[in-house]
Amino acid sequence: MAELKTGTVYLVGAGPGDPALLTVRAQEVIATADAVLYDRLIPDGALDGAREHAELVYVGKEPGGSVQQRDIGAELVARAQRGQTVVRLKGGDPFVFGRGGEEAEVLRAAGIRYEVVPGITAGIAAPAYAGIPVTHRDAASAVAFVTGHEDPDKPESLLDWEALARFPGTLVFYMGVKALPRIADALTNAGRAPDEPAAVIERGTLPGQRTVLATLATIADGATEAAIRPPSITVVGPVAALADRLRWLEDRPLNGRSIAVTRARAQASGLAARLRALGAEVVEAPAIRIVALPGDAPDLDGTDLVCLTSPNGVRLLFHRLRAAGMDARALHGRTVAAIGPGTARALREHGIEPDVVPERSVAESLVEALAPIPVTRALIARAAEARDVLPDALRERGARVDVLPLYETVAEQLDADARTAALQADYITFTSSSTVTYFLDAAGGPPGPDTRIVSIGPVTTATLREHGLEPHVEARRHDIEGVISAILEDA
Repeated sequence: MAELKTGTVYLVGAGPGDPALLTVRAQEVIATADAVLYDRLIPDGALDGAREHAELVYVGKEPGGSVQQRDIGAELVARAQRGQTVVRLKGGDPFVFGRGGEEAEVLRAAGIRYEVVPGITAGIAAPAYAGIPVTHRDAASAVAFVTGHEDPDKPESLLDWEALARFPGTLVFYMGVKALPRIADALTNAGRAPDEPAAVIERGTLPGQRTVLATLATIADGATEAAIRPPSITVVGPVAALADRLRWLEDRPLNGRSIAVTRARAQASGLAARLRALGAEVVEAPAIRIVALPGDAPDLDGTDLVCLTSPNGVRLLFHRLRAAGMDARALHGRTVAAIGPGTARALREHGIEPDVVPERSVAESLVEALAPIPVTRALIARAAEARDVLPDALRERGARVDVLPLYETVAEQLDADARTAALQADYITFTSSSTVTYFLDAAGGPPGPDTRIVSIGPVTTATLREHGLEPHVEARRHDIEGVISAILEDA
């Protein structure tokens, strides 16, 4: 019998919460894993890069009930012994209050190969997002990371408060919100200056992050008054006072605004990332899903005009061309038209500079832009359910028109949490007529009265009006950048 080959376990830090802080290495190992055992405090979207058939197993710690640590270790060993590649995904860094060291010991004792993928720990990231450097040449040359949990039944968990009070640098406490009065009293009773600056940072690196600045003597009352909740980080030391001068997160233009994105999940990431970078809390509520239709590459003989009406159409047209052994050279010598800037950008990514791009991303504008272009035979690569404005107009000019349906848009089910959050968001974005129709069907009704409705352009606006909704904002440029600009202007 052949010897069973054991797999590898990756102990991976997912970072402090901002999805953009997930490391490249973390994404690489998640993408190759047979199974991902993940914790509660991991970034949104951290599992999106997992393989289609990978097992995603929740092993997070919850108040009132958690998976036991010994059971997690046994599961990692058992899966590796079956030859699986396993990712153990933790918030922050696996070796900073993440119990990754314990899991590494279990794996080493069982003879399992493992690798540690460090993550950005909240004790550094949350203060940085609040404008607090944990070290500073003029204020702190050392930093100590301390757990806020003490267990009287475990002497090894008890802290030396006198040593911490004398520590010549910054103290960063994890998991200490409920214990903050005790921490502050213990430090001041041991000799730490009551008027030393202190800060508590809630939801570090995430939209809605809040910071309370006070002194060591008053920080507990300040946190209570502000109703600070976990997960939070507490910083004690002169550097905390720098937050007033160095704060930057709260200055982002969409900070504190929640924005629902209803476009297909595969296309939502770019819009969501841009909105998050501007400070928004993004609610991903994909109402549609793009399904590629089967078919061969088009016969382009005699075709003098090729029209693309969406980035999806570009992607799927080139997929068919590649499957037939062709590439961008198949479009050589033909006029290539893109319905708008987003589609034009997708063409450029495939090495094609479009000849025609109307100012407005609607079929009527593309018809006008094509008016001076002689056309004998045209190919229109598009969605199956698209409007017939463009093919009808070209046929009226006497052109032979081949319509190539490359994909269809189907409804995507919304989970209850996403539906509720989207209906209550500050803004909800609709980037096509299908997102309007399918979202309203899935949501069971319109957004709340305080939610501002954003439309990508006149066609989507018309669909909204058919459903009895008037958009508060319509993008002047009918692409994703236009949507973002419109929200910024409105906000």
